[in-house]
Amino acid sequence: MIYVSRMTKPSPAPVPTSAFAATGLTDRIELMQTFVRIVEAGSLSAAAAQLGTTQPTISRRLQTLERSLGVRLLQRSTHAMKMTEDGERCYERAKDLLAGWDELESELRGARQHAEGTLRVAVPHAFGQKQLIGPLAQFMRRHPRITVEWLLHDRAADFISQGIDCAIQVGEVHDPSVVAIHLAEVPRMTVAAPALLEGRSLPRHPADLAELPWIAIPAFYRREVTLTHEQSGEQRHVSFRPRLVTDSLYSLRNAAIEGLGVAVGSSWVLQEDLAEGRLVQLLPQWQPAPLPVSLMYPYARFYPARLRHFIDTMKEAMPAVVHKAVGWGALGR
Repeated sequence: MIYVSRMTKPSPAPVPTSAFAATGLTDRIELMQTFVRIVEAGSLSAAAAQLGTTQPTISRRLQTLERSLGVRLLQRSTHAMKMTEDGERCYERAKDLLAGWDELESELRGARQHAEGTLRVAVPHAFGQKQLIGPLAQFMRRHPRITVEWLLHDRAADFISQGIDCAIQVGEVHDPSVVAIHLAEVPRMTVAAPALLEGRSLPRHPADLAELPWIAIPAFYRREVTLTHEQSGEQRHVSFRPRLVTDSLYSLRNAAIEGLGVAVGSSWVLQEDLAEGRLVQLLPQWQPAPLPVSLMYPYARFYPARLRHFIDTMKEAMPAVVHKAVGWGALGR
């Protein structure tokens, strides 16, 4: 992550006012694109991976941009990188300029009026079968010339070998070579079947949960969960040895209903079972951390209109999808 530094900006060496103007338009756009990618990737090495080049090349482009502008944009050390005040201003303006340039390219190509072709999208099984079908239908009604291949995958998407254009992922994104857009956050809850609790005292504290059998879903937790008290903010770690491990959210839910163990799952998939009495929520004042939902795609110099339109639709629809599913405000941005 890059933090804005409110330090006193260094006095740059005098640079002729025509230095930046002498740089070709294409070169200037590339330098701005590189700077924006450094900021959003969080490091020069991550930016190099996303742009398919080397870290020294990224460093040279940054230095060229700083010399051309006559200001220091980033302060770097071995452990951190911070934007200067000039860097912050440059970043905001560069994003606007690049967005305007992309818009111009799209208009000149007629892409906004004629988006077509096939879009291959990888989505999680549970989310892709229910929650995302509404936004998908909305997207396809808006763009009838686009064909969608809707691929259900709970594993990480392999964009190259599978020819995938984009993927929606629930959980943290750790791949620095992709662009990840945060769409929303999905609240979770801790549940168990009434049969599992028969003859036992109801848990009153997170420590009590360790005495119960558990079901784990390794993508999100395997042997430990962290619960946070919704009022005090106090955190407690619950360690356990799972009785059942599954990679499917629906299997997790169904196994919990059968009384095989305690489960932590997405609130939207468990609410109906709570209302019908098949499951009960344990320690509702102690909440598991919500899961981020991100839309990912490989970095490229140009994105087809069908992908841009799909991104726009998901950014617009996802917060409402989560809000409707869990009955409270989503945290998408």
